[in-house]
Parts: sequence; C-alpha cells; structure tokens
Amino acid sequence: MSMKTNLFAIVICISMLVLSGCKDKGVQSVVGTTEKPAWSAPADYDMTSSMTAIIKVDLTEVYTAEQLSAANYQLSADDLVAAFSDNECLGVATLQDGLFYLFVCAPSNGSEITLRYYSNALKNIFTTAPITFVSDGHLGSINAPYVPAFVPAE
Repeated sequence: MSMKTNLFAIVICISMLVLSGCKDKGVQSVVGTTEKPAWSAPADYDMTSSMTAIIKVDLTEVYTAEQLSAANYQLSADDLVAAFSDNECLGVATLQDGLFYLFVCAPSNGSEITLRYYSNALKNIFTTAPITFVSDGHLGSINAPYVPAFVPAE
C-alpha cells in the first residue's frame, strides 16, 4: 500500500471513531421504577374544609413529545392524583373521562397543599409547587380543567 492509501485509511478510521462517538444515542428513557402507591385519604379525618379540583395532566412541560412517545406514555385508569399537606394525604382521584376529579379535605383555610401524580406508564411520581387551599373552593371545571405544572418528585 502506498503512503497516500495508508493516510487515507487512517483519516477514514479516525473520522468514523469521532462520528460514532457523536451520533445520537437515542431518546433517553423517562421510565422509572416506582410501583403504584397506596395513597388514601384518612377515613376518620376531622374535616373542616373542602375543595374540589378538576385536573388535566400534561407532562409536555417536563418531557419532549419524543421522550413521551418512546416511553409509550398515556394516561390510564391506574394513574392517580392526590393532594398532600406535608406527607398527609388529603384526597385521591383516579382518571375518569380524561380528567381527575379530586375532592380535597384540609384542616383549615389557607393551608399549603401539593398535588402528586403517579403515572403507571412511566412508573414515576410527579409533584407540583404548593397551592393555597381555599375552603369550599373549586379549582378547574369540566370545560376549563386546572392544568398544574407537574415536575418529577425528588
């Protein structure tokens, strides 16, 4: 082989190594390992206030459509949305006609609550920033459901 041929072969090999290191590794999986939680509101809770929320889950603020598609993400009857004050569950809802109808009970007006969403397809739990509880309040409606900004729970 001539020197030019050897040099050409070396350049090709180096180029292939560099390009193979830079190629798209594919969509990163967003699927976790969390099993469905056993969230339940306490039956003996001394309710002093209540709020009803109609919630629509939208994870496109967290993940790209490509990531969600690769994970085969879709809402399911095994998904849950729950309201919490610290680690105390104040209400749980399951999916009904594409929405979550959540009845929240809290000890007082003005309490800070967070919502948690469990996705059965993604095996992950997502949470919201604190929301101020409003006694006898309504958050969202069938025609204009509340769409909270869910982020992965830490």
